[in-house]
Amino acid sequence: QEQLRESGGGFVQAGGSLRLSCAASHSIIVNSKMAWYRQAPGKERVLVADITSGGRTIYADSVKGRFTISRDNAKDTVDLQMNSLKSEDTAVYYCNAQRIMTPRYDYWGQGTQVTVSS
Repeated sequence: QEQLRESGGGFVQAGGSLRLSCAASHSIIVNSKMAWYRQAPGKERVLVADITSGGRTIYADSVKGRFTISRDNAKDTVDLQMNSLKSEDTAVYYCNAQRIMTPRYDYWGQGTQVTVSS
């Protein structure tokens, strides 16, 4: 089981910024579709943003223009820069690595809490 190590969560006031980082092995970082999901209390886990191995990105409508996902193949990380944070961004954020071609896998991190006070 591959380990995805998240960091960067915390407490911030509305309008502030946080940067989440997900570290994994080099092979995972360069060969996977990497994504950030989030799960608010009492709600389902939902996609925030993802980035393919080719660099194509997708964002949830709720975070477009505020969040940026990026991949650093030299540091073996995938980051999520979160700006103009809102109270509704409060959730546990999870890193995900997925590959649909052989070898197939779907790995999750433990999650990191982000709390935005209004």
